[in-house]
Amino acid sequence: MTRQQLVHHIREKESFLCVGLDPDPARIPASYGGDLLRFNQDIIDATRDSCVAYKPNTAFYEALGLEGINLLRDTIAYIGDQHLVIADAKRGDIGNTSRYYARFAFETLGADAITVAPYMGADSVQPFLEYTGKWTILLALTSNPGSHDFQHTPQEDGPPLFAKVMRRAAEWGTPDQLMFVCGATQAERFTELRRHAPQHFFLVPGIGAQGGDLEGVCRHGMTDEAGLLVNSSRGIIYADDPGSAARELQEEMGRLLNKYAPGLFQ
Repeated sequence: MTRQQLVHHIREKESFLCVGLDPDPARIPASYGGDLLRFNQDIIDATRDSCVAYKPNTAFYEALGLEGINLLRDTIAYIGDQHLVIADAKRGDIGNTSRYYARFAFETLGADAITVAPYMGADSVQPFLEYTGKWTILLALTSNPGSHDFQHTPQEDGPPLFAKVMRRAAEWGTPDQLMFVCGATQAERFTELRRHAPQHFFLVPGIGAQGGDLEGVCRHGMTDEAGLLVNSSRGIIYADDPGSAARELQEEMGRLLNKYAPGLFQ
């Protein structure tokens, strides 16, 4: 999915919602009898009109062995080509290894995007960027409490580590192929994040169960093209009515788009 197509879907649906597909067998209703594919399909059917992207976290599938890999591939196939599909794998290794991580995500699974850890530098990220029409989503400022251990550390030239990562990585790929993960629990930082990557899309976890501030993220981080994909996982897939939970978020997102990105609809 190109940037232009993604923006089109955001405009048409008045939504920048990404639904995380992280099925925990211990939390799946007993009525499914352990059928995780049917659970995923029901979530997709209930939410596809309200969201523009899905983000399966690969760990939930890899833990199930070969059966889980087949489940992930079948889930991605069921989503189809009208939504951005993000393989949340947080890969990153020497170039030769990254090349196979990219091949697995983009060719074997059929994902449109993959999350990548940039710690090892440009040569570890480049193999992902070499895929035309695919997205690389780099970890920048994450939503977990441990993000303060390293990401906020000041550098010799002044700004914190996450800022240096974003500025350097923006030289590796264009806004048409590179996004950044920026956690919603760090909403007060989004003005600064935007200074470092004014045109890139941000994938924003942390809304819902983690308590992120959706309004604050939009106020400080939204662009004329929205520029945000806000993810909700547990708050939707384990809700009593996943479809209603997704629609509620979509309606709020529509209000925020009209408030902070009115040019999107002109």
